[in-house]
Formats: sequence, C-alpha cells, structure tokens
Amino acid sequence: MYNIYVCGVGGQGIIKTSVIIGEAAMKEGMNVVMSEIHGMAQRGGAVSTEIRIGDVKGSIIPDGEADLVIAFEPLEALRAIPKISGGSDVIMNTSMIPPFNLVNSLHPYPPVEEIVGALNERAGTVRAFDAERIAVEAGHIMSLNMVMLGAAAATGKLPIDRDVIMDSMKENLPSGLLDVNVRAFNEGFGEMMK
Repeated sequence: MYNIYVCGVGGQGIIKTSVIIGEAAMKEGMNVVMSEIHGMAQRGGAVSTEIRIGDVKGSIIPDGEADLVIAFEPLEALRAIPKISGGSDVIMNTSMIPPFNLVNSLHPYPPVEEIVGALNERAGTVRAFDAERIAVEAGHIMSLNMVMLGAAAATGKLPIDRDVIMDSMKENLPSGLLDVNVRAFNEGFGEMMK
C-alpha cells in the first residue's frame, strides 16, 4: 500500500496531476483509489487529492499515513501536517499564493522557512524549492504541476516507472502543450537530482 497526498490551490493542476499518477499506477497493474476535495470554486481555494495505491478499502488517507506529500503551495503543505509522519517524504513548492481569508485579515502569511521547519519536525524528508520559477523557465507557469510531478518521480518514492508516468502525461495533457509540460517534468526531475 502507498499513500500520496497532493495539495495546493485551485488552478494549480492538482487534480490533473493526481489523475496522471493514478492512471500511470493502473497501467502498472496496481489498484488505485482516489478522492478529491475542492475548496472555493475559483482560483485560490484549497484543493487536495488523496491517492491510495495497492490493497486499500477506502479513499481517505488516515492521519499519519501519507508516504508522499506533494504540496504545490506552502500554506497547504502546513495544513497537510496531520497526514505526515516520520516516514513521510514531502515535496513543496515555495511560491506562495495567500488565501483570500488571510489577505483580508490581520494575520500574516507564515514565513516559508517556518513552514519548512514545521514540516521537518514531522516528516522524514522535506524538499522545498521554487517550482514556479522552474515552470516559467520551462516555458509556461501553468506547467508548475508537471514540475512537481517530475520532482516527485525523481525521489524514487513513487511506485511507478518514469516512462509510464510520461505515457500517462501524453494521454492526459493537450498535445499542443505537451512539449512545455515534458520540459517542465524533466526540469522538476533534475531539480531533485541536485
């Protein structure tokens, strides 16, 4: 059994990334169960998916049982802490998208360094990097999700072959945007190899 928690905000491609992971795992003959939670129905609302691979009965990852957390946004990574344990690996984009309720309040967005510190207290490993910058350099900011997927694949923690993930990307992404997304995936992969 392998549990993957993917989180971020609306518009970042969390669900598309999760579908690619799930379909790739099914291509490898694995049982996959997935759930998704949408926040506000507009860009900026919290979105998370839970992908469970293997012999599982339910779609919700019990607290403390996420093997891998892919966090597209730092504050959403912080919200994922209950899912994390000492055996969890966390990959986090450091680019912030402050939620609407925080923007209009007196509470400041926590410094990214504090978020990384809180994650390090709980997780086995934490890799935090500026995936947004890499996506822009790869050709388009909207390829951030493929940067994150590439980073996840590079950890060796996804129980799915890289080539199978690439096949699933080709089947699930618009052909006109495939080149930039493959480039973003490869750049994210390379970032984890540094």
